[in-house]
Amino acid sequence: MIHCIAIDDEPLALELLQDNISKLPFLELVAACDNALEAMKLMEQRPVDLIFLDIQMPGLTGLQFIQSMTVKPMIILITAYEKYALDGFNLDVVDYLVKPVPLDRFVKACNKAKELFDLKIQAKQTSVPESAYFFVNVDYSLLKVSFTDIVYIEGLKDYIKIHLHSTIKAVVTRMPMKTIEDQLPSKLFIRVHKSYIISLGYITTIRKSGVFLGNVEIPVSDFYRDAITKITSK
Repeated sequence: MIHCIAIDDEPLALELLQDNISKLPFLELVAACDNALEAMKLMEQRPVDLIFLDIQMPGLTGLQFIQSMTVKPMIILITAYEKYALDGFNLDVVDYLVKPVPLDRFVKACNKAKELFDLKIQAKQTSVPESAYFFVNVDYSLLKVSFTDIVYIEGLKDYIKIHLHSTIKAVVTRMPMKTIEDQLPSKLFIRVHKSYIISLGYITTIRKSGVFLGNVEIPVSDFYRDAITKITSK
């Protein structure tokens, strides 16, 4: 069950949003708020998985609300203005809906959120202990790398760059992509491109052309697209 909150300063729009949410069995509405500050207080008491959020609101706008959060749940923006679409996607929202929103378009956006939610649950269920690790050669030394610290791996001819969650600087080592791929748990990592292997646990958004790991977009090639389809259809 996805616990969600609806935020819109227009009473009729908020009522319609609540009605649409009630039609989807995998959504549970925790609260409906007419301003972002009220929602912020409620979320301090009970975290949510998904926010349906209007943009143009008095006081704190929807975009300002997103920027204020240190830990962001999934967000679907619902607004009367198309001009904020780029801003919304730069803030890594799941979808951007323009009012009036047809029910089928609303359902499509919610299904995208459910795919991401299920993917995160799957990654948690198949997580490995922090002690699971391997060693790579870096600067004439053996560096210990934990599976859970790897965000993604980038292939560069005979070398790979291991991008870690714990440090900004990537680990560079001489190793073929196939070799590192064979060392990684298949339940935690997936190859999406000849030059990229990503961690399922760090995926935040999936789009047709690529996958987002936070603010980083990783391309998905046609050859590996079926792998993404499989994990989102589970």
